[in-house]
Amino acid sequence: MTSEALIFILSTLGISETVYLIKKRLRSEKPVCLIGEDCAKVLTSPHSKMFIVSNDILGLLFYIACSLAASFLVIGVAPLPLWDIIIKILVFLGSLLSIFLVYLQLKVIKAWCFWCLMSAIIVWLMGVIIIINDLIK
Repeated sequence: MTSEALIFILSTLGISETVYLIKKRLRSEKPVCLIGEDCAKVLTSPHSKMFIVSNDILGLLFYIACSLAASFLVIGVAPLPLWDIIIKILVFLGSLLSIFLVYLQLKVIKAWCFWCLMSAIIVWLMGVIIIINDLIK
């Protein structure tokens, strides 16, 4: 399996996760929280929006962009170097934002959200896949 296919699979997981959170938010329902009991605290905090857009919407857009770029690489849609650069930039920026959001949970909000941590891990795994793939080339 190629690194691009793995990134596509992880992006699909991210899309599923963010769609779940968006549905819960729109229905004003608390999401299932597998660790701790503070998912709602994190998801309704003042830090749950960036640039007046909910973080779940930004995450969905991020994962859709990554899945599209990865799928274009998998099926060979030209220009391949452009899609490769786009994925690398997206994942780099997503990794930085994930570090910041995990920091906010730890130091500012003082609560953990399973879904937020899962999203961060997905983004970081994408970064690891990109780094390993570049080292192997």
